[in-house]
Order: sequence, then structure tokens, then C-alpha cells
Amino acid sequence: MSELEPYLVPGVFIDSDDADVRAFAARRAAGADGALARAVRLYYAVRDEIPYDPYYVGADRAYFRASDCLRAGRGFCIPKAALLAAAARALGVPARVGYADVRNHLTTKRLAELVGGDLYVWHGYTELHLEGSWVKATPAFNLSLCERFGVRPLEFDGRQDSLFHPFDRAGRRHMEYVRERGHFADVPYEAIVRDFDRAHPRWLTARAAGARADFAGEASADPPR
Repeated sequence: MSELEPYLVPGVFIDSDDADVRAFAARRAAGADGALARAVRLYYAVRDEIPYDPYYVGADRAYFRASDCLRAGRGFCIPKAALLAAAARALGVPARVGYADVRNHLTTKRLAELVGGDLYVWHGYTELHLEGSWVKATPAFNLSLCERFGVRPLEFDGRQDSLFHPFDRAGRRHMEYVRERGHFADVPYEAIVRDFDRAHPRWLTARAAGARADFAGEASADPPR
């Protein structure tokens, strides 16, 4: 078996064999010449067509699965990273998911209260195998959300890692990577939910309790702090 084989086959959460995921990948990468160009197009499609929604979170597996994120049309960092990986695999590009604990210095008061501070465990991103190397891509924050928060949107050229900026446009602290958790062939669902239950219990259960919110609206009404 090739060492890349685990990153080409469908997973439970990176379900690249799902018909909607395959159609999305084919449509968004149509006309792109080569794996790198296809991967770049998929990155921007997931980044901007699937708005980042940190309130669309729960313990159910559907909140972590690529195809469910696509059909919901929104998601937080973990399912968006899984969707990019699934779309890439659907087109024959090896892909996996990576994680890190991050300290987000720019958030809203409501989200900070739900999360329990500014430390987020298991922040997710995608790793794509392009031109013989693994490259990190972070499709979490869509362009319009970045504009509301005053942060530079993450770009991706398929050759350099695309990771969160440490500072926003005004020079304020934005994102700090505090612990690397490694990469995986599929979303390590059980480990993530276990740690979410310990680190972010209110956030994990807020939706089940009936909480609803508009994060993009909050970003405008409640200036980043």
C-alpha cells in the first residue's frame, strides 16, 4: 500500500465518496489544470461558500462530518477542514486533517462566555499533499467575516502553509498557536468530543439547549476585544 493511500480513501467524517461532496468538488474545480490548481479552487470554495459558524456545534457526529457541513451550508473549523479534505480526495488529491490548540484574542463577548475564555482546543485545518509536500490550509474564516473583524483573510497558493495571522490589521493580537496535536487520516471524533466536554462544556451543549446566534452579526455589533 502506498503511504498516501490512507489520505485518498473515504473516511467516516472525511466522506469523499458522498455524492454531494463529489459534485461540489467537480463543480468548483471545473477547468482547473492540475492538482495544485484544483486544490486552490477548492480551498476558496470551502472558505467563502461555507460561512464560519461557531454556534453550529454539538456532540452529534453530523456536526463534524464533511457532507453534513456541505449540506448545512455552514460550520466551524473542524467540519470545514474535513470538507476541504473530502473534496480534495474526491479529485484524487491526498488530504488529511490537522489540529492545534489556539488562543483566539479576537472574539465576541457571547462566544467567549460559551467557550469559557479565549483558548480553543482542537482547532482544525487541512493538510494537502501537493507537488511532493504536505501543505497546511485553513479554510475556517470566510472573507466577509474577516472584513467584519478587521483581520486579513487567509490566502492559499498550494505551496506555502496557510495559517492564522498572529495580529489583525490594527496590530492587535489575533491568533496564537499554543499546542500542536498532529494530523489524522480522519476526524478523531471521540477524542475531540471528550476534550470539548472538559474544556468547553457550555459551547458543546449550547445548541442542544436551544441557543441560536448570528456570529457575523455579533462581530459588527460587538467590536472585537
